[in-house]
Amino acid sequence: MFLNYSQLVWFLLPIAAASGWWLARRNARTAKANTGRPRISPDYFKGLNYLLNEQPDKAIEVFIKMLDVDSETVETHLALGNLFRRRGEVDRAIRIHQNLIARPTLNGEQRCLALLELGMDYMRSGLLDRAESLFQELIQTRSYTVQALTQLLEIYQQEKDWDKAIDTARRLESSSGERLVPIIAQFYCEKAEELRQGGQEGQASDMVRRALSVDAHCVRASLLDAELAVKAGKPKLAIRAYKRIEKQDPDFLPEAIYPLVDCFRELGKLDELMVYLESIVVKHGGITPTLALAELIAERHGEGQAIAFITDELRRRPSVRGVNRLIKYALAHAEGATRDNLLMIKDLTGKLLESKATYKCNHCGFAGKSLHWQCPSCKYWNSAKPIHGVEGE
Repeated sequence: MFLNYSQLVWFLLPIAAASGWWLARRNARTAKANTGRPRISPDYFKGLNYLLNEQPDKAIEVFIKMLDVDSETVETHLALGNLFRRRGEVDRAIRIHQNLIARPTLNGEQRCLALLELGMDYMRSGLLDRAESLFQELIQTRSYTVQALTQLLEIYQQEKDWDKAIDTARRLESSSGERLVPIIAQFYCEKAEELRQGGQEGQASDMVRRALSVDAHCVRASLLDAELAVKAGKPKLAIRAYKRIEKQDPDFLPEAIYPLVDCFRELGKLDELMVYLESIVVKHGGITPTLALAELIAERHGEGQAIAFITDELRRRPSVRGVNRLIKYALAHAEGATRDNLLMIKDLTGKLLESKATYKCNHCGFAGKSLHWQCPSCKYWNSAKPIHGVEGE
């Protein structure tokens, strides 16, 4: 977002004032020796004049030239560049940091810090190749390694270069001590997705196994494992993979319930499925396994028992989806005004469910209808889960 003129004036005036104060302080030592009074550089007023006459670029140029780079002013340049980058004025941030790097008076640490800031400027402007080169240079010099690896990891994720992302994440984990195996497992899953879409199911399975070897609690890998088994005509292996999710993270069980039903049906083991679903409902609740079990009860023992089962569960765990299903059963036997009223209520509950998100990011609160393994808003991995409660699971 670019600043309008009035915003830019109020943004630059404090910097100009600080620059003037520093110049006055610096010049005071020499000026006092000659005249006994401090002297402010005429360039300071020249810069202010440009600023007040709606010529911000010229003003910036003056302020940059005014601040001779030495050990006392490097931080001032960096602060000015960072302010511009945070406010969206990336081109100006790049000019300031490039000007800083070009100064021969910088020591090694100061130059590396300026390179890091310039690399972040390039990232913000979408110049990922230039940014990557600067971060690689920093890693080679062993300066700001963690920061450089963090930025490189972001670049490779944007470029969907998962091999480089995996390698960089491992190096970052080693350098920072931060546990990144759940993210590395997601990168393997991304590779598996790409291979599966390309018809390379065997290689996709290899990537899934690598994901699980890195992070045994990776739900996404289990879902992929099951889906690949289903496509290969191996429902027993798919059931084993789906059941693994209960131990990995039971919050994701709703993702597996109906595919599990299909696998058990194919094997003709609906009794075994009902026992499993009963255990899930007792231990974890959730309207999805409840409704799946209700369908099997209706199929085996009639709708009367299914209605009794759902009603009993709703007393313990209220759910809009559960009410909606009860109305569906009731409509089969309703007539006249009663049927009309039930249809109206079902329509209302249906619209309520349509308007509600089913997944929510636990980091930033982003909500949506689809499960994203990487949040589209905050870019965190493994942060989105099915919503639980009256209007969710």
